[in-house]
Amino acid sequence: MIIPVKNNPILPVKIRVKDIESIVNWFEQHQRSLYAIGWSYLGNQRKIEELFYRAILQVHKELPRFKSSTSFEIWVLSIFIHICRELSLNKSLQASEESDSHQKIFHELHKLIEKEREVLGLTYIRGLSKGETAQLLQVSSEQVKELLFSGLQSLRNGMGYGEHYHGCNEYRKLYVDYLERNLERPAKIDFEMHIYHCQDCQEDLAALQEVMVGFTEAIEKFRVPDGFIGNIKERVAQRERLIQQKNNKRKRNGIIAASIFVLAIFAGIFSGVFSKLYYTWTEENQELRAFLQEDVGERLNLEAESGGVKIKIKSAIADDTQTLIFYEIEDSKENNQYMINIDDGVFIENEREIMVANTFPRYFPPDTEMELNNKEKNIYHGKISLRPLKEDTGKVKLKINKVMKLKRNPSDSYVNMVPEEGEWNFEIPVTKKPSTEYALNEKIELEGVPVRLDKLILAPTATILQYSINNEQPAKRIEIINFNDLEVNNKFLKADLYGNSYVHNQPDINWSIFQANFEPLFEKETNEVKVQFGSVYLSIEDHKTIKLDASKEYPQTFKYAGSTITINKVEIGQPSTVIFSNHEIKNRAYESLHYFFETEQGENSMEGDYEGVIVDKNGKEYDMNKITTKIYEEMEQPRHFFTVQSVKLPGNKVIPKSLDITGYNTTKYLDDVVEVETELIVKDKAGTQ
Repeated sequence: MIIPVKNNPILPVKIRVKDIESIVNWFEQHQRSLYAIGWSYLGNQRKIEELFYRAILQVHKELPRFKSSTSFEIWVLSIFIHICRELSLNKSLQASEESDSHQKIFHELHKLIEKEREVLGLTYIRGLSKGETAQLLQVSSEQVKELLFSGLQSLRNGMGYGEHYHGCNEYRKLYVDYLERNLERPAKIDFEMHIYHCQDCQEDLAALQEVMVGFTEAIEKFRVPDGFIGNIKERVAQRERLIQQKNNKRKRNGIIAASIFVLAIFAGIFSGVFSKLYYTWTEENQELRAFLQEDVGERLNLEAESGGVKIKIKSAIADDTQTLIFYEIEDSKENNQYMINIDDGVFIENEREIMVANTFPRYFPPDTEMELNNKEKNIYHGKISLRPLKEDTGKVKLKINKVMKLKRNPSDSYVNMVPEEGEWNFEIPVTKKPSTEYALNEKIELEGVPVRLDKLILAPTATILQYSINNEQPAKRIEIINFNDLEVNNKFLKADLYGNSYVHNQPDINWSIFQANFEPLFEKETNEVKVQFGSVYLSIEDHKTIKLDASKEYPQTFKYAGSTITINKVEIGQPSTVIFSNHEIKNRAYESLHYFFETEQGENSMEGDYEGVIVDKNGKEYDMNKITTKIYEEMEQPRHFFTVQSVKLPGNKVIPKSLDITGYNTTKYLDDVVEVETELIVKDKAGTQ
């Protein structure tokens, strides 16, 4: 059985200091038990990758709410279990991806009722005490005991140990405590005397013990797949890299002339285009202006002030994909600009009641290049994305306790964000606008991998292409598809750099469904769409094991994926360190590696740093650590190559036996253009197709 991890009653210091990086490391340290719990819900590696990714982001977002009155582990597990429940809402049992006999017990575990499965997972997989499990699930300790017994009983029946065992009711409730050696001596003596004389209880207890042993053995045999946590790290790292970059914005010029405005008002009254002309001259924010002109939103002008910083909610634009909030922040005391970071200090009090679960808001970086944000030094205009509403109307209870002061580096366009606390509360009325959906039903291949173009969604806030990637070929897998643009009704819509998202409902285990976001079209009818592909980010399976011997001289080299990798140093210590590098860029097949180190203790958790270069589509190289944001934004389809990796193996003089490479990631550029006919999807009032 996995040994319980002692709980620290306060937030670990590393978490406070290193933020999301240390959260990822915490999940890596506990990945085996968390993966097993995730498997009991989902039974599918890709879904569990999504589970880890979402849990890491959610823990990072909710970190300001953490209170030291509970343990950090219990708090994280409560978030992890909640996301497990969300991802397992699809009641169809997931097909197991492994055929080992010990997987059968997890297959049966998946069938249990939710509370039984959770109690067994937290107690016997994670190793929590009954009191901790009770605290996490918000039930009594007595209920935990009852659920452990009923869960083991159900598991026993599902495993084929039979349902004909019937011990004495007054003693059955003591089975679990007895097998776990938790009975006090007088109760233990009485129980053993009864068992000695009662054959029914003997057989019942023995059968229950058998399933407990089987469960324990299954947990001990359970292994996290190679490269699993590496995939999670890469997704988080990629998201963090994107957050550091600003989104290119088209600059438009507008001149307000009072005389023209008056003439336009009168012209609009008589011509029926008053709305478009009115907002042309009265709304400075050009993106918000477009929404107001198309009558998909209205002005709100809600205000709240704290510490001399005034936040104004200008408008809320909602559809089936997201709820966009446009805001303006003014510093009335100094010349500072502040923005709202959706991941830090922003809470929706009634989020679970009014918003759709299993969706994630879109990310918008600070837009300091927008002309409006360079007009006044103490005012910033921005937007945040929230989850879509469940109903057609609702009132969003938005609480903000932190804003980000933007500090620009004069040497480049990089913007540093410094948090400042305050209290701003709003109740925002929102009305959801309908979307139009078209079926595409197009199948193609990209780099030999089947891809489906499933659906085109014309929503007020975005144009969305829903597509699916086949994942039945583990040796070669598409992780991300990058698009250049969509052509709809002879209009070219640019792809959103931050707009790729994973769809919660995945009905077919062999296909992963994604959505790519493009600029809004503000039109509802079309009969065809042209899709312009930019590149694919591939995961390639290619195994190689390199034996390590610290007694030998380094550097040493070996060939892999079209180039030479050098092991520069293996240093045994506290911690042990391995440094390996590859400065060849031109001929090598990979950008980053999937790998782990085998030690005398088996696989080992790893911490490390890396160096690298960014290479544009034309082959020009840039130092990853020295590149400015402005240069990065002007590059055409950049690729990130890791050149030096320094890995630390925590522990006392841990000896690495081998470097095990399981595969790598690489980008392939595309110039495919696919023209697809559309078919309108008609829905009833309930939203059913």
